[in-house]
Amino acid sequence: MPYDFTTILRRQDAVAAEEIPIPGAAVREGFSRIPMWVADMSFATAPSIPEAIIRRAEHPTYGYFSPTDAYYNAILTWQRERNGVQGLEREHIGYANGVLGGVMAAMSVLCSQGDSVLLHSPTYIGFTQVLRGSGYHIVHSPLRRDGEGIWRMDLADMERRIADNRIHTAILCSPHNPAGRVWERWELEEVMALFARYEVRVISDEIWSDLLLDGRRHTPTQSVSAYAREHTAAFYAPSKTFNLAGLVGSYSIIYGAWLRERTARAADLSHFNSMNVLSMHALTGGYSPEGAAWLEELLAVLSENARWACAYIAEHFPGVEAVRPQGTYMLFLDCAGWLERRGRTLDQLLRAGVEVGVIWQDGRDFEGPTHIRLNLALPKSLLEEAFHRLDRYVFNA
Repeated sequence: MPYDFTTILRRQDAVAAEEIPIPGAAVREGFSRIPMWVADMSFATAPSIPEAIIRRAEHPTYGYFSPTDAYYNAILTWQRERNGVQGLEREHIGYANGVLGGVMAAMSVLCSQGDSVLLHSPTYIGFTQVLRGSGYHIVHSPLRRDGEGIWRMDLADMERRIADNRIHTAILCSPHNPAGRVWERWELEEVMALFARYEVRVISDEIWSDLLLDGRRHTPTQSVSAYAREHTAAFYAPSKTFNLAGLVGSYSIIYGAWLRERTARAADLSHFNSMNVLSMHALTGGYSPEGAAWLEELLAVLSENARWACAYIAEHFPGVEAVRPQGTYMLFLDCAGWLERRGRTLDQLLRAGVEVGVIWQDGRDFEGPTHIRLNLALPKSLLEEAFHRLDRYVFNA
């Protein structure tokens, strides 16, 4: 394995390492912090990325610029080779400072304040914050676990909520955060057929599309039907894939001219939606043959971490359920059984973990009433240390 996924890094200026998201919680003396909450990785990025940034930074001018042919070609090649995308042209690609910013630009085109928008629950906290903060009404359709424990969309429930609330915009998260579900093509075909019947336009957050575990492949939402292609705004970024959130930058793929032109106009209204020149070169460094090779090794590491974590939980944490994620590097723990057996509250459990240095995240922020969200993108030695602490001091204390 030529790339390093074992070194324990000192996280420079990292929110993950410096902040604790649980109010009133503190790490006890004698325990080091193990950040396992916010969705970034405790791994060094692909070497091709700092190399590309340094090459550009060595030139001593940083004035106004336009995205280069290399930038667009990197996206076109990446989407074709990894996702099988056909017919994508440069004109279909737009820019946003972040996926949430792009989502809100598309929302402003498709909805008025006060309109209802359909989302699945559990729900990514970023959607909740920006939609409610902007005056939209969220209607949740709960994902259901089937007999094998796999999260599924409930089309009958979705149809009822669409009809009852006169919904004309839905947000998909593909792969799903925090459930870690990678939607199969037939599932996307069925849901897009439902949306077509009710003339529902779709915003598809596909920022996690590169992070697929155990050899799975991503199906772009826009690829499943003619309706999906013309009525979906999809948003991607290299930030989750290569740990680049601090550089800022994402891109849209919108085929329908009406939706594309208006979304671009909405995004430009603030005059702050401008690409960072180093971010552009980070993308080209990541979307390269070396970046792809690094990613393949990362996926093997994440797949093993997810396998190990779920097996450990099943053996050592009675009353805690963990559905093994198919994508992302997040684990969504349901602690309902443990809480009931122990007569404890979720707040008490969250604080107990933080006290021994495991910095995890309240799942209620993601519409999980007895849940905790846990980040598995860290060296396995740290993952094992965190779980051993949870075993000894928290779940079996």
